[in-house]
Amino acid sequence: MSEKKVSLLEGFKAFLTRGNVIDLAVAVVIGAAFTQIVNSIVKGVINPLVGAFGTKDLEAYSSCLKGPCVTDPKTGEATEGIRILWGSVLSATLGFLITAAVVYFLMVLPMAKYLAKRAAMQAAKDGVQETLEVSELEVLKEIRDTLVSQRGGPAGETGKTPGRGHDE
Repeated sequence: MSEKKVSLLEGFKAFLTRGNVIDLAVAVVIGAAFTQIVNSIVKGVINPLVGAFGTKDLEAYSSCLKGPCVTDPKTGEATEGIRILWGSVLSATLGFLITAAVVYFLMVLPMAKYLAKRAAMQAAKDGVQETLEVSELEVLKEIRDTLVSQRGGPAGETGKTPGRGHDE
């Protein structure tokens, strides 16, 4: 039983020291800070702009599902009726869309372009390497053909190499 605890602890330690956990933690902290920025933009700029076309702030838009909605002025909660706060849902949706757009255009798209450019460079490098290998093969074939022609025919026909002093 103690072996299992040790292996679990060792596995957890390996997980923590792998490095990905640190990157993930940094991403979560930055994401939380970025979410606050996006939320403040939505609440401070977009909601009032949308509300300018209506009569109030976007988050204040609501509909009454059942009966007249009566709100307690002290607490701000509905005392009668069922209120649907569709303005806050719309505000959250706008916040999500803005966050997704910023992440896509500032992170995903540039990274995809970078990776595509890197892959193209690697493919070009591989193509050059392949050309060098083919060229080397062609040179070796030419050397072989030259040696065969110096012998006076296909390899192995006479078994003699002229100019070497064998059998001359």
